[in-house]
Amino acid sequence: MGVMGLFSLLEGNSRIYEGIHFKNSKLLVDGNNLAYYLYNTSGLDQNHGGENLAFQAKVQAFFKTLKTCEIKPYVVMDGGSGGSDIELNNRMDRQKAVLQKISFALQGKRKSLCPPFITTVFEQTLNNMKVPLVRCFGEADGQLAALAREWRCPVLSRDTDFYIYDLPEGVLPLTHFRWDLVETKQARSYIPCNLYTTSKFCEFFNIGLQLLPLFALLAKNDYVNPSQKFCWARFNTDKESRDYHLMGLLMWLIARKDKSITSTLTAAVALIFDMSQKEQIELSTKLHKDMQEYQIPISSLDEFFSQTPVPPLPAEMLRWVPNWVPEALAREDFGANILDYDIQVNRRKFLRIQVEPSDLKSSNLTSKHIRQVLYGLLLGQGGGEVEEVDRVGKELVSVKVQPLVKGAAERLRLDSLHQGDRAVRLQVCLETLGVEEETLEGVPAHLQLPVAVTRYWLRRASPEPTLLKALLMVMVQGELKRQNGWTTGWQGDTNHLYQPLDGVVAHSFNQWQACLKDAAQLNLRLSKPLPEPHFAWLYQGRLVHRRQKELQTKKPEEIVHNDMVISLYKSLLEKVLCSLLEDYRQIYQDVRFWDSKLVVDGSSLAHLLHNRANQDQNHGGEYLAYKVQIQALFKALTDCGIKPYVVMDGGSGTSDTKLDTLKNRVERS
Repeated sequence: MGVMGLFSLLEGNSRIYEGIHFKNSKLLVDGNNLAYYLYNTSGLDQNHGGENLAFQAKVQAFFKTLKTCEIKPYVVMDGGSGGSDIELNNRMDRQKAVLQKISFALQGKRKSLCPPFITTVFEQTLNNMKVPLVRCFGEADGQLAALAREWRCPVLSRDTDFYIYDLPEGVLPLTHFRWDLVETKQARSYIPCNLYTTSKFCEFFNIGLQLLPLFALLAKNDYVNPSQKFCWARFNTDKESRDYHLMGLLMWLIARKDKSITSTLTAAVALIFDMSQKEQIELSTKLHKDMQEYQIPISSLDEFFSQTPVPPLPAEMLRWVPNWVPEALAREDFGANILDYDIQVNRRKFLRIQVEPSDLKSSNLTSKHIRQVLYGLLLGQGGGEVEEVDRVGKELVSVKVQPLVKGAAERLRLDSLHQGDRAVRLQVCLETLGVEEETLEGVPAHLQLPVAVTRYWLRRASPEPTLLKALLMVMVQGELKRQNGWTTGWQGDTNHLYQPLDGVVAHSFNQWQACLKDAAQLNLRLSKPLPEPHFAWLYQGRLVHRRQKELQTKKPEEIVHNDMVISLYKSLLEKVLCSLLEDYRQIYQDVRFWDSKLVVDGSSLAHLLHNRANQDQNHGGEYLAYKVQIQALFKALTDCGIKPYVVMDGGSGTSDTKLDTLKNRVERS
């Protein structure tokens, strides 16, 4: 989570930084930090689900710039969070902070909320660019620090936890890494940036290097109850300083004569009022133990980047992982995403909170069934429940979810997944999404999973028709543009739109994205029986919302004047809807009907007969041909001994609902 307020403190004391020209060097990159930073500083829209293609272009530009300056990046991604109470509380606090921003985002404000596929697009883009990348099986900070020390190269990040590690080549703060202002000197390009080192920090504030880990823990102040917080501001004698809390802590540390860790820790705990001696001992022990987090471990990533393609598994994960997994990872049969640290070790899953009205149910509920199958695959039927953390209204709640193992999934187990027949793995995926394999025949390979997900979403979420059409239109446009070598730009304006959202529409699109996210994870765990989609090309937030509005008054052909797009769009729409009709047919019972009375809804029948007859509708009516259709129907009823009694509508009701329905019919016509 970083040291709260430390970045602000450094910005107010910029002499701590050293300005450098960075080039011709290795660079270790905090991948998650960079992905979120690039999106948040790009000006891209944050509230409509993501501008994925424009973001991909930004990522490509960043790493092309590094190559121009002869910088060799090595990117490390987090693979999960630790299991300590502090880390859990930090994660919960971050989720609560997101919840508090949602109402403002719905009004159109920018609140630094990252859409759901940011890290997915980031990783997929780097893989396509052949940039060295690894996803750790837990938190990446310690391993990044270890490799930075071993390789003697800097870390690129904005996470202030790296400002505490004693790194020989320091940290390049992302905020001061001016990759967009490349300069050239003597025919060599470089990036102007600032360098931070712990030695410069300690020299500037006159504290011992050995006290930095304790400084970080005391500054975080999350070890005690709110009524027992450390009150460091009272030691701040610099009245002009805005960082009362951290400056007070630093001044307290500077004033102490005994600079040893043990003495300083004991003195700090003694400052808390209303704490018993036993509680002080327990707190001292905990702080001393947690200081070890800033001790740089032995690097396990060096082998990954130089020889084998995967870091070793954490000890706590070994008991949950079958023997074949490390071997398969070493052969590059799977990426590190095949495992999930949070699920398999912590039995916990934090679900992404999206921009949607709090009075609607969380969009994540739509894809709950997919996650249950995923949990069943990872943990087995008896593997225990998974605690899902999601929103209910405006509150953050934890719900226990039972893993699900049924159907074809009963024939697969994680310890023999590598031996599983592809047909069985595909069946598990399609059964989960409720799609027949025949439905995907003729669908472009990289759209098969999104089409199957759309089918699942349509059945589970029951979206308004224009939402389905908008999604498919943008999906088809993206795929055809990708095939034809386009980049970004065709999707229109991608900058943040400072206008209120249609909350119901946003919620429905969020449901689709949640389904795609979870289905993609399931497909990955099943060793990709369906081709992995090109995620950057599937969904463009502002364009999808704009298409939905346009489709309320226009036909697809009137919006996109491209025969290939319209043809593929209609094909996919038919596949999605036809498979849905197959579901509905199971509701009906085939009967043989004769020799009976039959009450007929006359108004409905009249419209149905006319629409099904394929007669001209635009020149005033083909009444004679229509009459023949009516006569044929009622003659068939007579031949079968059926006595029809026809009832016609005489007008609409007086309720507001009836009036609104009538208005909508008029507007659609």
